[in-house]
Amino acid sequence: MVERDVSRLASDDFTPTFLRNATAYGLSSRLRFDLVLNNLVAWAYTTGRVYLKSAGTSWRPIVHIEDISRGFLAVLHAPREKVHNRAFNVGVPGENFRIRELAEIVREVVPGSHIDFAEGASPDNRNYRVDCGMLPNLVTEYRPRWNARAGAEQLYQAYRGAKLTLEDFEGSRYNRIAHVQQLIADGLLDHKLRSTV
Repeated sequence: MVERDVSRLASDDFTPTFLRNATAYGLSSRLRFDLVLNNLVAWAYTTGRVYLKSAGTSWRPIVHIEDISRGFLAVLHAPREKVHNRAFNVGVPGENFRIRELAEIVREVVPGSHIDFAEGASPDNRNYRVDCGMLPNLVTEYRPRWNARAGAEQLYQAYRGAKLTLEDFEGSRYNRIAHVQQLIADGLLDHKLRSTV
Protein backbone atom coordinates (compact mmCIF):
# COMPACT_ATOMS: atom_id res chain seq x y z
CA MET A 1 0.00 0.00 0.00
CA VAL A 2 1.35 3.41 -1.01
CA GLU A 3 0.16 5.11 2.20
CA ARG A 4 2.18 2.70 4.34
CA ASP A 5 5.28 3.11 2.16
CA VAL A 6 5.12 6.91 2.21
CA SER A 7 4.34 6.89 5.93
CA ARG A 8 7.71 5.23 6.60
CA LEU A 9 9.42 8.28 5.10
CA ALA A 10 7.96 10.67 7.70
CA SER A 11 10.66 12.67 9.46
CA ASP A 12 11.39 16.06 10.96
CA ASP A 13 11.83 17.32 7.39
CA PHE A 14 8.93 15.51 5.72
CA THR A 15 5.30 15.54 6.87
CA PRO A 16 3.10 13.25 4.83
CA THR A 17 -0.64 13.63 5.28
CA PHE A 18 -3.16 11.35 3.62
CA LEU A 19 -6.55 12.65 2.54
CA ARG A 20 -9.22 10.15 1.51
CA ASN A 21 -12.19 11.90 -0.06
CA ALA A 22 -15.76 10.78 0.40
CA THR A 23 -17.81 10.54 -2.81
CA ALA A 24 -17.81 14.00 -4.35
CA TYR A 25 -20.78 15.94 -5.67
CA GLY A 26 -21.51 19.49 -6.71
CA LEU A 27 -20.77 21.91 -9.49
CA SER A 28 -17.31 22.17 -10.95
CA SER A 29 -15.76 23.19 -14.24
CA ARG A 30 -15.24 19.47 -15.00
CA LEU A 31 -18.66 18.26 -13.88
CA ARG A 32 -19.04 14.49 -13.62
CA PHE A 33 -22.38 12.78 -13.98
CA ASP A 34 -21.11 9.38 -12.84
CA LEU A 35 -21.13 10.58 -9.21
CA VAL A 36 -24.21 9.49 -7.30
CA LEU A 37 -25.85 12.79 -6.27
CA ASN A 38 -24.95 14.57 -9.53
CA ASN A 39 -26.42 11.62 -11.43
CA LEU A 40 -29.64 11.28 -9.43
CA VAL A 41 -30.45 14.98 -9.75
CA ALA A 42 -29.69 14.90 -13.50
CA TRP A 43 -32.05 11.96 -14.02
CA ALA A 44 -34.77 13.64 -11.94
CA TYR A 45 -34.46 16.96 -13.77
CA THR A 46 -34.29 15.55 -17.31
CA THR A 47 -36.80 12.70 -17.03
CA GLY A 48 -38.82 13.21 -13.84
CA ARG A 49 -37.43 9.91 -12.56
CA VAL A 50 -34.93 9.61 -9.72
CA TYR A 51 -33.45 6.60 -11.45
CA LEU A 52 -31.74 3.96 -9.31
CA LYS A 53 -29.69 1.37 -11.16
CA SER A 54 -29.20 -0.66 -7.97
CA ALA A 55 -31.38 -1.60 -5.01
CA GLY A 56 -30.23 1.58 -3.27
CA THR A 57 -29.15 -0.18 -0.07
CA SER A 58 -25.43 0.59 -0.29
CA TRP A 59 -23.90 3.33 1.84
CA ARG A 60 -22.03 6.34 0.48
CA PRO A 61 -20.35 9.11 2.44
CA ILE A 62 -20.73 12.21 0.27
CA VAL A 63 -19.03 15.59 0.25
CA HIS A 64 -19.34 18.71 -1.89
CA ILE A 65 -16.31 19.53 -4.04
CA GLU A 66 -16.02 22.90 -2.26
CA ASP A 67 -15.75 21.12 1.10
CA ILE A 68 -13.09 18.78 -0.31
CA SER A 69 -11.15 21.90 -1.30
CA ARG A 70 -11.68 23.38 2.16
CA GLY A 71 -10.29 20.18 3.67
CA PHE A 72 -7.12 20.31 1.58
CA LEU A 73 -6.56 23.99 2.36
CA ALA A 74 -7.16 23.46 6.08
CA VAL A 75 -4.59 20.65 6.17
CA LEU A 76 -2.04 22.73 4.26
CA HIS A 77 -2.37 25.53 6.83
CA ALA A 78 -2.72 23.34 9.93
CA PRO A 79 -0.01 23.09 12.58
CA ARG A 80 2.38 20.28 11.71
CA GLU A 81 1.72 18.34 14.90
CA LYS A 82 -1.97 17.99 14.00
CA VAL A 83 -1.44 16.50 10.54
CA HIS A 84 2.00 14.87 10.64
CA ASN A 85 1.82 11.35 9.22
CA ARG A 86 -1.96 11.11 9.68
CA ALA A 87 -4.74 9.91 7.42
CA PHE A 88 -8.03 11.81 7.29
CA ASN A 89 -11.36 10.99 5.68
CA VAL A 90 -12.41 14.20 3.96
CA GLY A 91 -16.15 14.49 4.29
CA VAL A 92 -18.87 15.76 6.54
CA PRO A 93 -19.76 13.99 9.78
CA GLY A 94 -23.28 12.63 9.45
CA GLU A 95 -23.32 12.73 5.65
CA ASN A 96 -23.33 8.93 5.22
CA PHE A 97 -26.40 7.88 3.26
CA ARG A 98 -27.92 4.83 1.70
CA ILE A 99 -28.40 5.52 -2.01
CA ARG A 100 -32.17 5.28 -1.59
CA GLU A 101 -31.98 8.01 1.09
CA LEU A 102 -30.21 10.27 -1.39
CA ALA A 103 -32.90 9.41 -3.94
CA GLU A 104 -35.57 10.52 -1.46
CA ILE A 105 -33.78 13.85 -0.92
CA VAL A 106 -33.63 14.36 -4.69
CA ARG A 107 -37.33 13.47 -5.05
CA GLU A 108 -38.15 16.17 -2.49
CA VAL A 109 -35.94 18.77 -4.22
CA VAL A 110 -36.92 18.21 -7.87
CA PRO A 111 -40.60 19.09 -8.35
CA GLY A 112 -42.77 16.37 -9.84
CA SER A 113 -40.09 13.69 -9.72
CA HIS A 114 -40.56 10.14 -8.47
CA ILE A 115 -38.20 7.31 -7.54
CA ASP A 116 -37.85 4.56 -10.13
CA PHE A 117 -35.70 1.43 -10.00
CA ALA A 118 -34.06 -0.07 -13.09
CA GLU A 119 -35.36 -3.46 -14.15
CA GLY A 120 -33.43 -6.10 -12.22
CA ALA A 121 -31.92 -3.54 -9.83
CA SER A 122 -29.90 -5.53 -7.33
CA PRO A 123 -27.71 -4.67 -4.34
CA ASP A 124 -24.43 -2.93 -5.12
CA ASN A 125 -21.57 -4.68 -3.32
CA ARG A 126 -19.61 -1.44 -3.06
CA ASN A 127 -20.46 -0.20 0.41
CA TYR A 128 -18.71 2.73 2.05
CA ARG A 129 -19.68 4.00 5.46
CA VAL A 130 -16.89 5.98 7.07
CA ASP A 131 -16.28 8.32 9.98
CA CYS A 132 -15.28 11.78 8.77
CA GLY A 133 -15.05 13.30 12.25
CA MET A 134 -11.30 13.27 12.78
CA LEU A 135 -10.48 16.08 10.32
CA PRO A 136 -12.80 18.72 11.83
CA ASN A 137 -11.88 17.56 15.35
CA LEU A 138 -8.11 17.88 14.87
CA VAL A 139 -7.98 20.60 12.23
CA THR A 140 -10.54 23.05 13.54
CA GLU A 141 -10.07 25.33 10.50
CA TYR A 142 -11.93 22.71 8.44
CA ARG A 143 -15.57 23.70 8.56
CA PRO A 144 -17.63 22.10 5.80
CA ARG A 145 -20.59 24.17 4.61
CA TRP A 146 -22.61 21.80 2.43
CA ASN A 147 -25.08 18.99 3.02
CA ALA A 148 -26.83 16.64 0.60
CA ARG A 149 -30.06 18.64 0.40
CA ALA A 150 -28.29 21.95 -0.30
CA GLY A 151 -26.12 20.19 -2.88
CA ALA A 152 -29.14 18.66 -4.61
CA GLU A 153 -30.79 22.10 -4.71
CA GLN A 154 -27.64 23.67 -6.19
CA LEU A 155 -27.41 20.97 -8.85
CA TYR A 156 -31.10 21.23 -9.73
CA GLN A 157 -30.89 25.01 -10.19
CA ALA A 158 -27.74 24.70 -12.29
CA TYR A 159 -29.24 21.99 -14.51
CA ARG A 160 -32.36 24.12 -15.02
CA GLY A 161 -30.22 27.14 -15.90
CA ALA A 162 -28.18 25.12 -18.39
CA LYS A 163 -31.28 23.39 -19.81
CA LEU A 164 -29.53 20.06 -19.32
CA THR A 165 -30.79 17.18 -21.47
CA LEU A 166 -30.62 13.43 -20.95
CA GLU A 167 -28.34 13.19 -23.98
CA ASP A 168 -25.97 15.73 -22.42
CA PHE A 169 -25.33 13.85 -19.21
CA GLU A 170 -25.62 10.27 -20.45
CA GLY A 171 -23.24 10.94 -23.36
CA SER A 172 -19.46 10.78 -23.46
CA ARG A 173 -18.84 14.45 -22.68
CA TYR A 174 -19.48 14.21 -18.92
CA ASN A 175 -19.09 10.51 -18.18
CA ARG A 176 -15.45 9.47 -17.79
CA ILE A 177 -15.93 5.83 -18.82
CA ALA A 178 -18.07 6.77 -21.81
CA HIS A 179 -15.52 9.46 -22.71
CA VAL A 180 -12.62 6.97 -22.67
CA GLN A 181 -14.69 4.53 -24.74
CA GLN A 182 -15.37 7.31 -27.26
CA LEU A 183 -11.65 8.16 -27.46
CA ILE A 184 -10.92 4.48 -28.19
CA ALA A 185 -13.70 4.34 -30.80
CA ASP A 186 -12.31 7.50 -32.44
CA GLY A 187 -8.84 5.91 -32.57
CA LEU A 188 -7.28 8.49 -30.24
CA LEU A 189 -6.49 5.88 -27.55
CA ASP A 190 -5.58 2.24 -27.91
CA HIS A 191 -7.02 -0.51 -25.71
CA LYS A 192 -4.18 0.00 -23.20
CA LEU A 193 -5.30 3.65 -22.94
CA ARG A 194 -2.19 4.94 -24.70
CA SER A 195 -2.40 7.86 -27.08
CA THR A 196 -2.32 6.97 -30.76
CA VAL A 197 -1.64 10.51 -31.96
